[in-house]
Amino acid sequence: MEIFLIKLLQFMLAISILVLLHEGGHFFFARLFGVRVEKFYLFFDPWFHLFEFKSKKSGTAYGMGWLPFGGYCKISGMIDESFDTEQMAQPVQPWEFRAKPAWQRLLIMLGGVLVNFFLALFIYSMVLFHWGDTYVKVKDMTGGMKFNTEAKALGFEDGDILLGTEKGEFKTFDADMFRDLATAQRVDLMRQGKKMSLALPGNLDLLSMFKSSPPFAMILIPNVIDSVMPNTPAAKAGLQAGDKIVAFAGKPIASQNDFNYEKARMGDILAAATTKADSAKVLNTSISFVHQGDSVVNTAQVQLAADLTMGMAFNNPLPNYKQTHVEYGFFESFPAGAAYGMKVLKGYVGDMKYLFSADGAKSLGGFGAIGSLFPATWDWHMFWLMTAFLSIVLAFMNILPIPVLDGGHVLFLLYEMITRRTPSEKFMVRAEYIGLALLIGLMVLANLNDVLRAIGYL
Repeated sequence: MEIFLIKLLQFMLAISILVLLHEGGHFFFARLFGVRVEKFYLFFDPWFHLFEFKSKKSGTAYGMGWLPFGGYCKISGMIDESFDTEQMAQPVQPWEFRAKPAWQRLLIMLGGVLVNFFLALFIYSMVLFHWGDTYVKVKDMTGGMKFNTEAKALGFEDGDILLGTEKGEFKTFDADMFRDLATAQRVDLMRQGKKMSLALPGNLDLLSMFKSSPPFAMILIPNVIDSVMPNTPAAKAGLQAGDKIVAFAGKPIASQNDFNYEKARMGDILAAATTKADSAKVLNTSISFVHQGDSVVNTAQVQLAADLTMGMAFNNPLPNYKQTHVEYGFFESFPAGAAYGMKVLKGYVGDMKYLFSADGAKSLGGFGAIGSLFPATWDWHMFWLMTAFLSIVLAFMNILPIPVLDGGHVLFLLYEMITRRTPSEKFMVRAEYIGLALLIGLMVLANLNDVLRAIGYL
């Protein structure tokens, strides 16, 4: 429960900051051009609000709603999600949105997206300035990678150390590395101390590389035990620190990756069990191991806990790998942060194409999936990185040409500026309804996916 609350608080703080500043972008340009802002709200307020106060000078009502799905800035004289057609039926007033020239209205609608975009670049810059950039280069992961069947069919072997492609050297083991592998014609690697190259097709399916079980490539973690908790299934089976696991549930084990895969497979069998006897059969299994400095294989029966835990941990090589740390001065941090942000945006936009497939639709996540990305402990470094990422996502999603989003309004304004014709009020209202329906549909799908994942149906 504590972990859930920490993640929730980080998510709510990040979203509150981003929504306030996004709506503040609209507010700034509206007031700059003399347009009246009727309401400025954090979160939505159907039926009632948590608090509200009205400025006597500007007439703007500031408040907080109870539905934490965003926020809004109600601008006089425009058709938006409030569908205030009564106001639109009145004579045009000089302080209304519709009374202003198209270029001013365009900047008002772009205000939120611009703020979110430049905010992300600023946050990335300040993160680099304050913390620098610390990471382990892929080439310094000297234990190599563990590859799945599809990767091995292309010529990869367990233990290969990935170096890079014809596009350049890999930096870190992350989504960018997989994107490069998916589109590369050649990959360079070290195998048993010798540098070599493999030919790649250049059109690997990035989504399947991630979603395959096991994935296309993982960091190889040795099958050597680091520690054993007393009075646990592992301890009762005779396992000790330094032992090497060689088989589990009758399957050969060459790494922790293999062990985790077998546990996941057993979890699927356990979930499908219909009787206590079937469950007990799964939980009572065998494990084979070799003591440190010995060559004799020992086999023992082990009674797993209901969650398949055994009370042991494997040696994790990551803390022992060479780390690279880069410091940035204040002025150096801005171009570095901008480059980092643009790389994140490019990767996110490039991955959007996968949403139009069946697997891509299933991978769509809602508030639960986003919240789970935050760390289980309060970490300001990770918090600001996640906030910057969400700011990039919010900017991109809002500029999509969908009615009810900023991008929809921008699309109609560009049409007006090019054709010198204003879309009718009837058309704009219908477009807003269609856009709202699409947006609600996407939100329902994304959050339904979260629920189905939580209960094991996805």
